[in-house]
Amino acid sequence: MPGQFATGATTGTGTTAGSGPAAGTTTTTDTGGGGGLRAAAPGPARGAGRPYRARGSAVLSAVCALACALAAAAGPALPAAAAAPRSALRPTDGGAHHPHHHPPRPSAADQPAGHPGGHAPDGGAGAVPPGEAAVLGEEHARAHAGRRQAVAGAGTYPQSARTASLAALTASQRETNAAFTAAGSGRFTAYFPSPDFGVHVAQLPTGKVLLFSFERVETDPTKETGPTDRTGRTNAGRAFLWDPAKGTGARAFRKVPPPTVLMPDGSYVPRPAPFFCAGHAFLPNGMVGVFGGNAGGKGGSGARLSFVFDPWTETWFRNRDMMVGRWYPSVVAGADGRLVIMSGQSERGTGTPTPVVERFPALRHPVPRRTYDIPVGLASERLRADAPFRNDYPHLFSLRDGRIYGLGRDADQQWVFDPVTEVRTGLPRRPADFRGYGSAVPLPAGVRGPDSVLVLGGDPHDPHTYRLSGGRWSTEEPRAFGRTQDDTLILPDGTLLTVNGALSTRDYGHGPFNPRADLKYRRTELRGADGHWRLGPAQRLPRGYHSNALVLPDGRVMVTGDELQQIANDPDITDAMDGSIELYEPAYLHRGGRPALDRVPAGELGYGAEFRVGSSTAARVARAVLLAPTTATHAVNTSQRHLELTVTGARGDSVGLRTPPGAADAPPGFYMLFLLDAAGVPSTAKWVKLGGGR
Repeated sequence: MPGQFATGATTGTGTTAGSGPAAGTTTTTDTGGGGGLRAAAPGPARGAGRPYRARGSAVLSAVCALACALAAAAGPALPAAAAAPRSALRPTDGGAHHPHHHPPRPSAADQPAGHPGGHAPDGGAGAVPPGEAAVLGEEHARAHAGRRQAVAGAGTYPQSARTASLAALTASQRETNAAFTAAGSGRFTAYFPSPDFGVHVAQLPTGKVLLFSFERVETDPTKETGPTDRTGRTNAGRAFLWDPAKGTGARAFRKVPPPTVLMPDGSYVPRPAPFFCAGHAFLPNGMVGVFGGNAGGKGGSGARLSFVFDPWTETWFRNRDMMVGRWYPSVVAGADGRLVIMSGQSERGTGTPTPVVERFPALRHPVPRRTYDIPVGLASERLRADAPFRNDYPHLFSLRDGRIYGLGRDADQQWVFDPVTEVRTGLPRRPADFRGYGSAVPLPAGVRGPDSVLVLGGDPHDPHTYRLSGGRWSTEEPRAFGRTQDDTLILPDGTLLTVNGALSTRDYGHGPFNPRADLKYRRTELRGADGHWRLGPAQRLPRGYHSNALVLPDGRVMVTGDELQQIANDPDITDAMDGSIELYEPAYLHRGGRPALDRVPAGELGYGAEFRVGSSTAARVARAVLLAPTTATHAVNTSQRHLELTVTGARGDSVGLRTPPGAADAPPGFYMLFLLDAAGVPSTAKWVKLGGGR
């Protein structure tokens, strides 16, 4: 029945009774009934699962000791750092498959003959001894086998090269950044290991950050580091939560594995869902909808997978498969809170982008608005309008007129979609030619929602920026140089920050699959309130393809991603921490004390409504802004949004504010609320929820 609240139990893998797929596509390992919104008991998050690193119990220590003894008889000994239990053997995401930027694919020689998905033959360094599997279980035993395989293969790209590269990057960062002051240009601070590559990121309304990608399949950064053409077990996904409140150590991370699935790749091997290179956006209840992934083979082929990640229970739930497979799709939230899904390579493989547009959930289902409304087994539906993008991951933005703007990578594929009438209308040709992966942002427009978009990166030979406003394009002030794979964020004070970048996919200025990088691609670039760009300090790692960044509630910026560079600069390739994160403090955090935001309303705020917040520094408050949280991948960030709130006045220890006029200005959902002083210094944000009202 449409709109029903389903019941059922969540399995240990995150799959859910009632989360059945479409016929003839992928299947989960559970059984199920009908779909619907599951009503979970309201309350604090249920912390299912254990921390990423095991806390040494006597039983676990004994089991690991026995496993290591078995492993010693089967292959090279594990270094001590690798003895901690971890997840299964690591695949990685595919290289760019764009016809204009198509790096070499792994050859047949890269995958052992007779072993789908690249499994090592029995007796090799990556083999799983039966005794070890019996003691630890298949998945844990594969983790040990993966560590042995990493040790055995490290000679092709030795640890000494990684260590030396990271040391050189650290030294050049220190030398470059000595010319900048923190108060003038901000500064990079922490740099620390992460258990994930961070191909996909989402700032959750709980304050935690979701990172997901794929298991590592390659330790040599001069080879393809992703599992684009893999099938079977090594075509698998993984996900982690980082809790900034717990710091930067290993215990600040927790594994949140996706549901186990069977993919239609002929292998019939269960594995964590290969949802890397999917598209994603936030639902009004703070959950992240994730659509698509890699079905395996064919140079990368689209999966029909449809999931939500529930940040309140920290669990994945599966919905009915999409109508078509998608690899590299884009997703955006509309004014009604439903998610619109476009593009992506189809099930037929690379070079076959689908024109089908889908909406989730379908109109016959209610929009999940409450934090305990969990979509389970819900279907999407096809819109009447098609989106025939020739290239994947188009930029999608929901602007203040309530329509979805689809800005393709090809200059002649710029469209606007009306999700109510389901009609597509053409926009003028963009003045620049084809653009690869590069950033675009909806520009802040005061108390109303954005009505213009700035397209920035994607062409290493074109530093100009291009603005779409009122249905017309204009050429704006250029940045210092062109770059692709860049990530541009809207900061709480309304300025823009660009991080990351490269010459092209897997090329940092010295040829494909050469980790050596030109320094300029590590430089930040800042756009002030006056619209002028200037170069800023350098980040430690070059980060291009698969790089990401987001604004944290405390106003810092998290930078991560690019598995090639993370592998090339891994301080210990044999341990379980594959990735790295670095933190940047914008200049506003070095310009005096911060305003205080002490209290915000706990309930949902209507549109055009007045409300009050508590602040012990109310007299200092000059501005208040809402910043939508980022969920991003492949330089596509459809979720960020910046709105000024009308300040109605300070009274004692409180400040009066007014919410945006309507849902087209700010789609329903969770936002970070910042208070700023006259110098643009923001408070630490608190979360508020918009919805209802007029």
